[in-house]
Amino acid sequence: MGQTITYPRPDGSPVTGFLAEGPAGGPGIVVIQEWWGLNDQIRGVARRLAAAGYTALVPDLYRGRSTVEAEEAHHLMTHLDFGDAAAQDIRGAVQFLKARCPKVGVTGFCMGGALTVLSLTMVPEADAGVVWYGLPPLEFVDAGKIRAPMIAHWAEQDGAFPIDSVAPLEAKLAAAGVAYTGYRYLAHHAFANETAQGPGRIAMTQYDAAWAQIAWDRTLRFLGRTLG
Repeated sequence: MGQTITYPRPDGSPVTGFLAEGPAGGPGIVVIQEWWGLNDQIRGVARRLAAAGYTALVPDLYRGRSTVEAEEAHHLMTHLDFGDAAAQDIRGAVQFLKARCPKVGVTGFCMGGALTVLSLTMVPEADAGVVWYGLPPLEFVDAGKIRAPMIAHWAEQDGAFPIDSVAPLEAKLAAAGVAYTGYRYLAHHAFANETAQGPGRIAMTQYDAAWAQIAWDRTLRFLGRTLG
């Protein structure tokens, strides 16, 4: 289930993405990749959301490139213009879904979690946000521009985004009056990524099926309340 499509950015440039369609007339959600790129695992997330009733679109932020090597993933991520990705690729994806869906949310994992936070400051069309264990540098977060409700899932043993960096972000969101709830899990980075297990995983990551299920249950309840 799913297909590759092309949609326009606000500046008119085309972007490809993976679209998994839910029921006609239902809500939509933009899914933002981890640093690996638009791979089979993130397509699986889109399909999961489609099965739950959402039309899900994953923008191809790396323009056709993906990897299973951490060094190459780091290289791809560091060469990504996060501001452009949020204001153009992701906003264009939200606008594309808004043409067919009454409400549209944004969610992302790891790098995509950081981009979700940024997108909520740059995409006024977004109706909700779900952040999974990723946040941008605090100085880039203009919390006063966030109008959509949001939740976040943080890993207390996260080696990529230390848990100590979460409280300052949450304080900034609270000061701006953002409708926000943060959840913390006794887990490692990428605890909801089912491929982060076994000998192929990188050291800082570890899938945890129990915590992942709880986080997904909370996510779907939140999306049900905010997107319908």
